[in-house]
Amino acid sequence: TSTWGGAPLAHAFPLAAPAPAASSADDGMTWWYKWLCRIAGVIGGVSCALAGLWNCVTINPLNIAAGVWMMLNAFILFLCEAPFCCQFIEFANAVSARADKLRPWQKAALYCGMAVFPVILSLTLTTLLGNAIAFATGVLYGLSALGKKGDAISYARIQQQQKQADEEKLTGTLEEQAL
Repeated sequence: TSTWGGAPLAHAFPLAAPAPAASSADDGMTWWYKWLCRIAGVIGGVSCALAGLWNCVTINPLNIAAGVWMMLNAFILFLCEAPFCCQFIEFANAVSARADKLRPWQKAALYCGMAVFPVILSLTLTTLLGNAIAFATGVLYGLSALGKKGDAISYARIQQQQKQADEEKLTGTLEEQAL
């Protein structure tokens, strides 16, 4: 094994975020959808940061507050979705590992709620466009929380079974009334 400064390279350059085994098996997301959500989170973080910085160049206090909140949103998105961007922050890996354990609906609620708040503070085109991709990231996680769409054959089979059960109940009550 190679060393760097007396320490093995594995300790000198730790991985950004260890992948939790339980989360990847339970959430039911495909690998490409996970990457789509992560990339959308990073792009949403960039758009929030840039629009937030632009929003702070004003004298209106609500615009400044919305801009600061947008930059905080960008930091949280980077921390959760791309911890390698925050590699010099000690707690980045711990926050990322905890964020990976969240269910998709929890991430959806967090990201959508974070993106709506600056728009409520200051409804401008900058806040709308800056938070749109962060909100879309929340929507992507929300869609994954809904689960996989079932096929038409199994849906028709379930409907047919329910229809037969309803008919049996109806004929059973009619026979009881006849007695």
